Amino acid sequence: MLIVAALALLPAPALADGPVKQTAAETLAAKAADRAEILAMAGNYKVRFDMQETTPWAAGYTPLERKISGGNEVVRVIEDTPDHIALQHLLVVEHDGKTHVIKHWRQDWDYQPTRVLVYAGQGKWVWEAVPERMRAGRWSQTVYQVDDSPRYAGWGQFETQGGVRRWRSNWTWRPLARRDAVRHPVYDRYYAINRHQPTPTGWVHWQDNIKMGLKDGKLVPIVQESVLNTYDRFDGYDVKAADDYWAKTKAYWAAVRAAWSRSAATKGGIAIKEEPETGTVISGRLLEIADEIVAGKISSAAATAAATALIARGTLRTG
Repeated sequence: MLIVAALALLPAPALADGPVKQTAAETLAAKAADRAEILAMAGNYKVRFDMQETTPWAAGYTPLERKISGGNEVVRVIEDTPDHIALQHLLVVEHDGKTHVIKHWRQDWDYQPTRVLVYAGQGKWVWEAVPERMRAGRWSQTVYQVDDSPRYAGWGQFETQGGVRRWRSNWTWRPLARRDAVRHPVYDRYYAINRHQPTPTGWVHWQDNIKMGLKDGKLVPIVQESVLNTYDRFDGYDVKAADDYWAKTKAYWAAVRAAWSRSAATKGGIAIKEEPETGTVISGRLLEIADEIVAGKISSAAATAAATALIARGTLRTG
């Protein structure tokens, strides 16, 4: 297939800086500081999404106009062990006088990972080893979609430069965001670096994206994009609605996460059909089941059984 052939031509992911050399005491202190930075991303926020295509790399391509949007978002710590932290994002939207909670993305952080689940082309994520010499002192960040299926993963280290603390990933492959996918553009994936940096009022997520597309069976750059997502602490909205939603559905979503993890572990990764409007073809139903739990239409046990079956049927072996 064309996409499979193109994947063989992808450049190897670039390494994020060099090996980290520290004493045992320095390692413990650095890890504690890193964990504090990750945990500090939890909170209540007003979010601003600022997206701008900049430099065209393909002749004749005209960059899109700058797009700015935003909303209110709650971020909660849902898993926390010494080497693993998971943060769940929940959008809170007011419409027609009613509050709606929308389960958003999730970010998992793992200390000194041996492998990460990376994007490998349309509807496919595979395990990729982190080079052994690049594991010490580093964290991976794996980002998941609204239905807890994978989206992208990278690894890197926390560091301070110019008085600014940051985590920067290696170069990573990512599928198109919905804002791009629904337009069916000439590019079909991103090759990107992600940075997370604390600010006096919250934190920022900065993305340096090369939008890539297939031409004559080869991946080529189409246009550069800069994305800056700004999270400013703010609780002037119905934060309780998000916490209430999570209290009612957290057991269900824990079971969903476990089901995706089993599939990834036993099938060499994740392979599942996707659609531009929804992400995975089972995404809509998985979210709908959660809403049925909130409405009291289905028990958590029945919901878990239904979701587990959906994921088991919907995922294929990657090899």
